[in-house]
This record gives sequence, structure tokens and C-alpha cells, in this order.
Amino acid sequence: MIGAELYFVITSIFVVSEKESLNPRIPLIKKPSLRSHLRASDQLEDFLKDHQVDVFSRRYSQCYPPTLVSLKPGKAAERLYNYMDAQYFGLISLGTPGQNFTVVFDTGSADLWVPSFYCVSPACASHHKFKAFESSTYIRDGRVFGIHYGSGHLLGVLAKDLLKVGSLAVENQEFGESVYEPGLSFVMTKFDGVLGLSYPSLSDELGAPVFDNLINQNKVEKPIFSFYLNNSPGKEGELLLGAVDEDLFVRPINWSPVTVKGYWQIKMDAVKVQGTTSFCKADANSCQAVVDTGTSLIAGPAMDILFLQQLIGATPTPFGEFLVDCSRISSLPVISFVINGVEYSLTGEMYVKKDVIGDRGVCFTGFQAVDITSLFGPMWVLGDVFLAQVYSVFDRGQDRVGFARLKARPTE
Repeated sequence: MIGAELYFVITSIFVVSEKESLNPRIPLIKKPSLRSHLRASDQLEDFLKDHQVDVFSRRYSQCYPPTLVSLKPGKAAERLYNYMDAQYFGLISLGTPGQNFTVVFDTGSADLWVPSFYCVSPACASHHKFKAFESSTYIRDGRVFGIHYGSGHLLGVLAKDLLKVGSLAVENQEFGESVYEPGLSFVMTKFDGVLGLSYPSLSDELGAPVFDNLINQNKVEKPIFSFYLNNSPGKEGELLLGAVDEDLFVRPINWSPVTVKGYWQIKMDAVKVQGTTSFCKADANSCQAVVDTGTSLIAGPAMDILFLQQLIGATPTPFGEFLVDCSRISSLPVISFVINGVEYSLTGEMYVKKDVIGDRGVCFTGFQAVDITSLFGPMWVLGDVFLAQVYSVFDRGQDRVGFARLKARPTE
């Protein structure tokens, strides 16, 4: 969420064989994120003042004990999907003939929504809008949906239509047509909507989420999808549906069972600083972690993260971010995350985000404090800062998340 965050937009979709058509690759490429844009244009402070909400507590409200969450029957869950720092974007199409939309592929939510042609918000004016009257396969639903954001509710109506993701076609996919999108953030983002990849229990819409329909309609070879993020500027990453790409990682895949079927939530054994266990002691009360492609952050309990920032030598800013001296990056401590007995180590070069303010380079840590309580213990969020260093596999068939070491890419 901090520093020179980058987002990914679709560049091309290709089909090279019959097998490839069952497991489409969605290439991804880097561009500056909304936060970087706001910082560069000196609008970040005003934006954050206008959006004083506990963004992570709302986004992960499903993790709270039931007594802490009050949802009235028939009302939308009040979760904040904070896409200010989202990094993975791709192309889909809806309707017949297809209408193209750039969406966030988000493992932290389950719904699919895009702007409606009838949207009245300023945000919709700068994005592609779905024209139901131009689709011969459109099925009107008429029910209303709503998702709570920091500046108000995103409101819309439900519908069904033909969805295409890469070479895969999903018939009668339930989705939301937003008619009101609140706040400045949607005006300035480069994506049109969201395609959720979490479990159905997070869905605010009735009907199966996209990946569930891909499975139910036998559209994918296996009930899995995988992410690869190439952290080199100008190089492509990919989302692969139905398979893994053996050319991108080194086996074995380290599998962790999903502990709660909502988010892709797993157990994390420990967090180490320079090889010493500092957080999440390896016992029955060790931490939980949400593996989230919808954020670039690594987030953790406030007290732990504040102590971690002190160990790094980072200085807080008024925006909840932490600065480090760019000249010290190579000497910063190694931060390691232990998952299912395997240690994943991040150097300063991996967890520090670089950005430019005016003509001055600045460096921010990729850690943010947030207190999220789950029934299994303290909650951490593993976003891009972590996911960029591994090949990640999400397995709905066996309810598990896998990480593997990336292969060294040939230099050009």
C-alpha cells in the first residue's frame, strides 16, 4: 500500500494449444498505483483525511468473532474493499457481443461487479460501462446489492450474462451492475470493476462466484489458479486458471490448509527478524494470515508492526506510512515468514517501496499496522510484498494454499 506501488493491467491474451485454452494465461504488467498517483500530485494527505475509516477492519470483518459483527438479514455486509493499493489487473468481457472491462483479480472478495451504463456517479464517467441493452444473452435479475466503502455505499442491481476470462466462457454468470460508486478513489482508479476469487461465503451476491462456476461448468482442467508476479520493470507476470506453470517455479510446493473457508486464510508459524523469532510464536496460538492479491501490503497487529518498524529503523509519517533512508536499504534486517515449517525471507530490497515526490526519491516500508482478530488468533495479511517473492497456488479442490520458490529468470 505504500511507496511506489504498482498495478497490473492486461496486455494480451493468447491461446497456444487446446490445453492452453483450458488453462488461460492472463499476462500482467506494472504501472503506478493510485496511492503513488495521489502522492505525486500532492493529493494524498487530503484524500486520506476524507477517508478516515478502518479500512482493513472492514475488509476483513469476516475474520471477527460473530459477536463483533452485526449484519441485518437482507443487508449487504459492511466490508471495505480497499483497492487504493491493488496491483493485479486483467481483462474480462461480459455479454454478447463481449464488452471489455479491466478488473481487479482479488482473492480477498468473492463478487463480480462492473459499472452500469446507467451509473450516475462521476467515477463511472471515466470507466467502461456495461450496456445491458446491447447484449443478446443478458438476463435481468433486478435485485439490489450494496457494498460499504469508506465514503459510502456502492449500490447496484444484479444480473446474469455470458462472462469470458481469457479463452474461458462462463454461462449465466451472476454479477453486479453498479449505478452509484462513492468517493474520489473510484474516479482516479484505472480499473473498471472487481472479480473476486475467494470462497462463496464472502459473496454479497446470490449465485456462484466466477471461479465456482468455472469449476461447476467444467471449464478448468483442475480446481486451482495460480499467480506469478515478475517484479522486474516492464516484464510480464501472469494469472493462470486451472493449472500451474512448471517453468516459473521450483518444486516442491509448500501446501498449507485453509483454516477458514472465506478468505484464503492459513496458519503462519512465526515472523523472524534476522533469524530470531519475534512475532507469532510457533505454538497452538500462532498467527493466522490472509493471502490477498487485492493489496500490495504486508499487514499485521499494530503493536507487532510498530515494533518491527523500530527494528527496521523506519520513521512514521502522518499518513500511517513509515520512511527509511534509501541509502540504507541494503543493510536493513532480513524479515522472514515461517509457513508450514518453511521460511520465506525478505531482504530490504524486497520489502521497501521506492517512490518519487517532486524531484526527490523516497522509500517506504511495505508493512502496515492493523488489528484484525480471528477465532484462531492474531491476523496478518500477505499482499504483494510477500507474493512477489513466491509462486502462489490456490487450490479449491483440496482447500489449501501453496507457495513455491521462483526459478531464476534468464537475463536479457
